[in-house]
Amino acid sequence: MVSRRRFLGYSAAALTAPFWAQAISAPFASAAPESMKFVLQNNSGGPANAYIAGFSDAEKKAVFIKADGTPYFPEAGGPEPTPIGDEVAIPVDGTVEVTVPRMYGARVYYSLNDTLEFQVVQGADGTTSVVHPNFVSSEDPNFGKDWTFAEFTLNAEQLYANISYVDFVAAPIGLHLTTTGSGEQSVPGMSTGGMDKVAEALKGMGGNWAGLVQEADGRVVRVLNPNHRAADFEGYMEPYVDEVYAKYAGESLFVDTQREDLGIIEGKVEGEELVFGSERFAKPSSVDIWGCNSGPFANNPESDSQERLAIVPRLAAAFNRTTLLINPNQPHEEDPATFYQNDITNHYARVVHENLPDGKGYAFAYDDVSSNAGEDHSGKVNAGDPEVFTLTLNALR
Repeated sequence: MVSRRRFLGYSAAALTAPFWAQAISAPFASAAPESMKFVLQNNSGGPANAYIAGFSDAEKKAVFIKADGTPYFPEAGGPEPTPIGDEVAIPVDGTVEVTVPRMYGARVYYSLNDTLEFQVVQGADGTTSVVHPNFVSSEDPNFGKDWTFAEFTLNAEQLYANISYVDFVAAPIGLHLTTTGSGEQSVPGMSTGGMDKVAEALKGMGGNWAGLVQEADGRVVRVLNPNHRAADFEGYMEPYVDEVYAKYAGESLFVDTQREDLGIIEGKVEGEELVFGSERFAKPSSVDIWGCNSGPFANNPESDSQERLAIVPRLAAAFNRTTLLINPNQPHEEDPATFYQNDITNHYARVVHENLPDGKGYAFAYDDVSSNAGEDHSGKVNAGDPEVFTLTLNALR
């Protein structure tokens, strides 16, 4: 399974200096190019700027790609955040082509009608980290601006890219990938007006769901994933979790690891833990479920067993989609029509998927979990023979 979490293991935008994971790899027969053409299209109806930021695959350093394809490696002078020191905005009036080298943990940002401010800080080891736009703090200079991003990694094996709603929904972008021989792939992303529909739906639910809608100057600028307002939802998922643990105290839960060497693993509640062989899972909280990286779902790839690494994504996905009370065979027999139907559920994910033209996009970190290899809920493009990658900014309203 080629997925977002393999190259960006954590939702990073809320951090002052984002934690970017290592580049992904996949068993493609031929090497991907050392650089390729990115086509940036602006169909928003107004001025826009793009930014290409990430880590250089060759230098292993933070890098921005300028409009002419020149890499810019910012250098921080100390631990206090300072401006990056050079112009890295790529004005996009119509269509712009940029040659992008191999990068990992990277993003293409779009900002409508404005520029974005990036800063740099020096770590204790002397390396430079980029301070990306922060959407959870109204003190950030980028807070009231309309901006969005797509994630990508281009390494020796492939180009992998996706539109993520793991942090928020904002201005709409779409992806299109052409290849030298393996066909074309597209992800339309949110439609024009989609963000406002998501905002209206959550406002209509009232309570803390309405609090996920961020406004500036009287207009909606983005809708947050509840993961970023977890304290407001403390205790929300727990009644559902209690029902699940009560159910599997009397019957078995089967999780297909979707790996030939591990197969299907049987679990059952013992005391207060859901037990699969030697792996034990305490009851997850709302924070654990939505964040997918704490409590029983903590990501410890260096120390966790292969069984646990396979169980966590499938269990976390089932909790987010609230299908565990109706399907003891995860993720087999999962039907998207039954996702998010419990009264207690991830309503953000439900509303986001309902407002995507093809239903595809990452609304939580394990949204790529599916019942079979031919099914995709996550909205990604990837290929070992990429040729042209097009990112289109569409009209917000």
